[in-house]
Amino acid sequence: MITRKSEFHGCPHCENLLGRVTYGGEGETHLVSSGAGRFEVNWPARVDEPGGRTSPEELLAAAHATCFSKSLAHELVEAGHSAPASIDTKADVTFKPGGPGITGIELTVSAVVPGVNEDQFQEAIAAAERNCPVTRALAGTTINVGGVIG
Repeated sequence: MITRKSEFHGCPHCENLLGRVTYGGEGETHLVSSGAGRFEVNWPARVDEPGGRTSPEELLAAAHATCFSKSLAHELVEAGHSAPASIDTKADVTFKPGGPGITGIELTVSAVVPGVNEDQFQEAIAAAERNCPVTRALAGTTINVGGVIG
């Protein structure tokens, strides 16, 4: 199970983002646009123990959790609600090596949003699910979303 915690912090430059990977069985991925880091990647991180390295599935989980959190915050504010005090999104990416590969993503969202009731929160989750750019890019993958408001 792969997870990533994310909180909404805004995104002033969300287009033309670049990443680069140098790979030869083991490699490194670089977050070029932001310069935020370099991460070692290898096969064992996908199917065994990560050992301090990452995998495409973990990076996908991180991207999806972050994007969904930001999309949910946007949908709440667009609907006239207060900005969330916090959003915590966990993405579990299921990977089956030697077969179908990525078979599904489970997003679990919890948030603290002043003045928002459960129905309003679920409406915002549904809108975020429709409009999150990463969710839309992964349209061929089974994605389940569940959320609770705290």
